[in-house]
Amino acid sequence: MSLRQFEYALAVAEEGSVTAAAELLHVAQPSLSQQIRALERELGVALFARTPTGLVPTVVGRAFLREAEVAVSAARRARATARAGADELVGELVVAVQMGFGTRQLPGALGALRRRFPRLEVTVFEEPSSAELERLCRRGVLNLALMAACERSPADAEHLGDEEFVVVLGAGHRQLAADRVELRELAGEPWVRFDRDSALDGVLLDVLRHNELAPATAARVSQTATAVRWAAHGLGVTLVPASAVPQGHEHLVRPVFPAVSQPVIAVVRPGAGPAETALLELLRKETWSESASLPSPVS
Repeated sequence: MSLRQFEYALAVAEEGSVTAAAELLHVAQPSLSQQIRALERELGVALFARTPTGLVPTVVGRAFLREAEVAVSAARRARATARAGADELVGELVVAVQMGFGTRQLPGALGALRRRFPRLEVTVFEEPSSAELERLCRRGVLNLALMAACERSPADAEHLGDEEFVVVLGAGHRQLAADRVELRELAGEPWVRFDRDSALDGVLLDVLRHNELAPATAARVSQTATAVRWAAHGLGVTLVPASAVPQGHEHLVRPVFPAVSQPVIAVVRPGAGPAETALLELLRKETWSESASLPSPVS
């Protein structure tokens, strides 16, 4: 087995086909197919099953791919560390952010990082599930994770600041006349909610129950921007982190009472290298105060 075969298998799993994986990796399709077959022969198992929608990992394949992802990430970090000079960083930095958090702060920090180290390749993805983020952190797949603090947060996590949640109302909503919306005034309102296993939906559900509001669901969405836009069109109200409100919708946003906020933490892999250290320092310089994240109400 080789790291190249691991990378090929991960690409097939991500793309769902050998053809698309070959295009992604810029290799010949027959060569990639041959390497996957050789890997399966050596392992003595089938890693993928063919379905009408493409290739999907088998049960054994999913277990193998989790370990392959760890191995490939570790190899990339080792190469980056070996090639990093005093004034230059190269290689790949893998960053995961819990959906809805750091939407305003992370792009600024990453932009500054890329300007300082233009040869550093940065991969960023959003993850709705805090449990999955914690699993990826434990497995060593991530260089840095940006997430909301929870009971299982690592002891060495760094508290960057607090993200305040705001309510998004439809145009013409009666509560737009208020500078701050009392949550119990939203009794009977339908809500635009998030996927059931997402951390954002967990926050919303806790808030509704704590304020004795029934969680009437108008729709479920996967992205904060979608929730804001649907709420703006009057489908229902929604609750999102203040920094996640897309430009152009600020006039439909109001802070809430009682205030809802969550601490935002950065979790860096053990033995962090210079790239993680540089990004963490840039994130510290970003504004994380609750009041700075809130758009000014429009009268």
